[in-house]
Amino acid sequence: MTFRLAFGARDATGGQSCVLRRLAAAEASDPRADGEVIAQGRTGKTVPGPDGLRLWAGKAGDPFWIEPDVLHAVGHAFQDGTTVNLMGWNPRKARNLFAGHTVYSIVLEVPDAEFAAAPGSRIGVWAVASLATDAGGWHAVNRVGLPMIHPLFTQYDEDLGNRLNAGVPTEDFAAHGARVAKAVADVVAAYGTSVDPVGYGVALAHRFFPKLLPYVVGTPATFGFDGWNGRSLIDNAPDVMFSLAANTPIALGIGRESVSPKPIDRFPYMPPVA
Repeated sequence: MTFRLAFGARDATGGQSCVLRRLAAAEASDPRADGEVIAQGRTGKTVPGPDGLRLWAGKAGDPFWIEPDVLHAVGHAFQDGTTVNLMGWNPRKARNLFAGHTVYSIVLEVPDAEFAAAPGSRIGVWAVASLATDAGGWHAVNRVGLPMIHPLFTQYDEDLGNRLNAGVPTEDFAAHGARVAKAVADVVAAYGTSVDPVGYGVALAHRFFPKLLPYVVGTPATFGFDGWNGRSLIDNAPDVMFSLAANTPIALGIGRESVSPKPIDRFPYMPPVA
């Protein structure tokens, strides 16, 4: 099932029209299919849909966090096959690169029943942002699913980043598995934390790909060391993914306390800003 959201041109106040379509069965994987219009409205406003579905799109405070020095050190390690070099970094002075920043956000709240799956069924969630091209059609510019794949492997590998964004999950392991497995194996070997770094890298590449965020319908979301089941706005995904990839603890020195403004406990959960 695909939910496709398209935006109109900005008006004088910066607002945009938005139209949400639902595509199911064969249409779900057809970029040319029209699907069914299920909601339409304006950015910055809650847009209702059928059976309790709700949509909000607009500018909000960034609810996530990353420490820039750790981020860049991790990127270099997985590019160069070394340990993460944090020499001279003081975790007591860790800072959130995103604190106080805003981000254009899409929040889509979908009732469990929409997936035609009984509670307890496992789904995989991913999203892609595309721009219209002058030649017609669409060009994918960003793809998300399992978090932190790009910070780990593409900070200094633009080609891999572009290929990941342009591809689809079903192609991920065949296209990128060997590349990612080697990057993981080299770092793990540098740390000496596995008797079989190559095997560890291959096993982890199979966990990372296809790049989907797993979720069991009807359960609380949590993304942690014990397992991945969706992701809440307070889960420390960087610590989890960096440590897992390196097979050794890697901490940012910050957490949800570093976020400003804070997420809210009501829809749209992201804190809207003017």
